[in-house]
Amino acid sequence: MSTPTGIAVVLPIKSFSAAKARLADALSPDARRQLARRCADAVVAAAGTLPVFVVCDDAEVTAWATRHGANVVTPTQPGLNHAVDAGRLAARNAGYARVLVVHSDLPNAEHLATLAAEPADVVIVPDRHSQGTNALLLPADGVFTFHYGSHSYDAHCTEARLRGLSLCVVQRPDLALDLDTPDDLRVAGLLP
Repeated sequence: MSTPTGIAVVLPIKSFSAAKARLADALSPDARRQLARRCADAVVAAAGTLPVFVVCDDAEVTAWATRHGANVVTPTQPGLNHAVDAGRLAARNAGYARVLVVHSDLPNAEHLATLAAEPADVVIVPDRHSQGTNALLLPADGVFTFHYGSHSYDAHCTEARLRGLSLCVVQRPDLALDLDTPDDLRVAGLLP
């Protein structure tokens, strides 16, 4: 059996049509759908030559991922943490040593591969409020429990320490802005 090498990007996407429901007061359903696709396009472009594993159970997202040359992983259980687990497992089974979990709502994402230069087992890029986890680089193998949801940044830092993994936190302006609130849209220049 060969030794795993390289990094794969894990990109969980629930659905373009159901994306960003929290922005319903600011954007129409069609505008939210278009924004979700545009952001996902930006993240795939930022992956460059890194292989991408899109985790989804939506036909539109599956077709989109296939057009982008991504591997499609269907989660067996609902929820973001289970989706990320499924993507990590698929990347590990495909022979990758590390996975970079990135969210699909990062409109300014660039050059994801540069995170691999960080000399830690786990690299975390928090959101601009230092509450969420917008990018998470970690070994494809070994025990690691994902804690996406409220205050995931602190929870993932704690998880890395609990597992005895070295940790590096990277502040990246291109990855800090995710689109969850109308204020995020204003910061991105998408709302007045």
